[in-house]
Amino acid sequence: MATVNVRGGVPGQRQEETSGREAPGALGAGRALAWVLMVTGAAGLLAAWVITIDKFHLLEDSGFQPGCSLNPVVSCGSVMKSEQAAVFGFPNPMLGLVTYAVVVAVGAGLLAGARYRRWYWLGLNAGTLFGTGFCTWLMYQSLYEINALCLWCCLAWTATLVMFWYVTAHNVRHGVIPAPAGLRTFFGDFAFAPPVLHLGIIGMLILTRWWDFWTG
Repeated sequence: MATVNVRGGVPGQRQEETSGREAPGALGAGRALAWVLMVTGAAGLLAAWVITIDKFHLLEDSGFQPGCSLNPVVSCGSVMKSEQAAVFGFPNPMLGLVTYAVVVAVGAGLLAGARYRRWYWLGLNAGTLFGTGFCTWLMYQSLYEINALCLWCCLAWTATLVMFWYVTAHNVRHGVIPAPAGLRTFFGDFAFAPPVLHLGIIGMLILTRWWDFWTG
């Protein structure tokens, strides 16, 4: 016969129940989203790191040519030397070194079984939304003001857009962001569609912007 403790339970049972009880309102995610965040965060972090190193080289030697400066259009040096490359008073990739690292950490936490409260998911969504807006502005500046592309910047743009759409899909499906049932179903079945469409539009803009150069 099992010994009953003073609180009326079997020894060790309450401790096991307590340790297995999730925090109220906490929400985890599947391995797929965890890996998406880790991979896109790592890609953005790599891009930010390379651009930061090249920026330091440019500060030391104004004649330095980054390795991704391949032609008049794909010219990372032209982008790095522009005013838009330091919007907040310091090189933009330094911001990426922090934010992308946070995304990698969130993804690793989810992969390990972490669960976050609603405000945390909303904060992550807001952060990726800001990143998407900032990348959209940088895309416009790159295509129509600077008139040059940076391949590492394109990698960072892609990573940011993918993480934004997948975080949004997760939040809509799980009710973190209130949405109609039809939209929840759409994001449940076709979460890949919005980022593919978004990146496809950007690809078309890049193709048409320098059509004569690509075809010549």
